[in-house]
Amino acid sequence: MTATRPLPAIIEGKFIRLEPLTETLLPELHSAIGQPVVFEQGYGRGPEGYRARVEDFVPWAIDYYRWDQNPYLIRAVGGDLDGVALGTSTMQDFDEPREHTHIGHTAYDPRVWGSQVNAEAKLLLLGLAFDSGFGRVKIQTDILNERSQAAIAGIGGVREGVVRRDMLRADGSWRDTVVFSILIDEWPDVRAGLQAKLAKWGDQPVKYRER
Repeated sequence: MTATRPLPAIIEGKFIRLEPLTETLLPELHSAIGQPVVFEQGYGRGPEGYRARVEDFVPWAIDYYRWDQNPYLIRAVGGDLDGVALGTSTMQDFDEPREHTHIGHTAYDPRVWGSQVNAEAKLLLLGLAFDSGFGRVKIQTDILNERSQAAIAGIGGVREGVVRRDMLRADGSWRDTVVFSILIDEWPDVRAGLQAKLAKWGDQPVKYRER
């Protein structure tokens, strides 16, 4: 099967749906991820990337997100949060001849950390990647982001190593990047693991966790 970049489209899941991110949706995204804790471990090039005010976040986000790739806004499906923005993720760096792609720029509202959201977002995006003929999906994170590393490993990502002095953070320091991947041959087991995680939630919709 020849790898083909998927066209941007809504992806429906049981607990969430992904819709193509546009500039007009950035204020909604800010309502979900515009919190210091989201940026403190490296998202958005680190703490210096945080913008408290939506009017500052929008121009920052226009520059930050990969609009030439496939960025998504993630919304809740069902329950009290039906339609509410919960975060974002991007399918990017398409290399069709080598059958490589990358899921990145992922961030969620801290109130849904540990919920169904990350497992189903990865289930939907990985499924789309492998159904589109890609054989390797990279997922990477700042070496400082231990939460993200644990989450990637927890869904079955294989840690490949660390790319040292890989990219600049917003504060001018150099980031080391931890690289994980999932291969097409590993996908059946990863998919089953994600489905098992989601099955534990039954029909319970996404809820904000209690503070």
